[in-house]
Amino acid sequence: MSAFRLLSDRVPYQAMPDRPALKVPNGNRMIVWVIVNVEHWSIERAMPRTVLPPPMGQPLLPDLPNWAWHEYGMRAGFWRIHDALKARGIVPTLATNGIVCKSYPRVAKAALDAGWEFMGHGYVQGPMHKVDDQVSAIRDTLDTIRQFTGKTPRGWESPGLTETDDTLDHLSAAGIEYVADWVIDDQPTWIHADPRPVLSVPYTVELNDIPLMAIQHHRGDELYHRGIQQLDRLWKESAAHPRVMAISVHAYITGVPHRIEAFERLLDAVLAKSEVAVMTGEQISDWYRAQIPAPNAR
Repeated sequence: MSAFRLLSDRVPYQAMPDRPALKVPNGNRMIVWVIVNVEHWSIERAMPRTVLPPPMGQPLLPDLPNWAWHEYGMRAGFWRIHDALKARGIVPTLATNGIVCKSYPRVAKAALDAGWEFMGHGYVQGPMHKVDDQVSAIRDTLDTIRQFTGKTPRGWESPGLTETDDTLDHLSAAGIEYVADWVIDDQPTWIHADPRPVLSVPYTVELNDIPLMAIQHHRGDELYHRGIQQLDRLWKESAAHPRVMAISVHAYITGVPHRIEAFERLLDAVLAKSEVAVMTGEQISDWYRAQIPAPNAR
């Protein structure tokens, strides 16, 4: 039976006022999670997204201008984001296609050397429902990252946040402990899966530069302005129930010269806010499951 047709079975509803009390480490009240997405776009395939429409409306392969848009991020943009985080002592989670460890080893090595968490993001950038063999793709992603870093990823973000009815169960069977696909809450939430539950760690489509810039076409500083409003409101609400705020960026979007300053200003605001802990996805997972253990497996 489809898990997506029985959401109450997969993710039982729970109102925020009814949640059990949670304590954030070191006397903090709120958590901020920074995710840096790096992806492999194959020039011989249709692009995952575009910045320029095809000339005269005629699709073309290879799609050089849109592939180059992404490639700029891997060559130049990533390093602006890397330097912004390093300068502030912030350790993010790297959501990475497995093949990036082979196709862009310099990028992966910089993240590894800086102590970033590696989170699986598919093997090659493309939606999960277009993957012929999800089990193999998940295995290849985790194996490649483990061979590069010496550690198997504990978290997973599907490309485009896409899943089929079976994806969660495949991830659970592969040993994935938490996912970022289910943007449904300001706190982690247990999701029933076979053979064991998987934790949903709050991700974002609101403080995510793809919707902000590539889809909604906001000004380059919208990430900062929206981020400040999000930070202030969640901080206020965290007095009653701790919240998790995610900030998700991509090298080819936030890493460009006219947007990087907004990201830096938002990071500075986060660090200046009292009682805010900056954590990786796996740290958030450990924090939550220590207080709210997983329900029994189905």
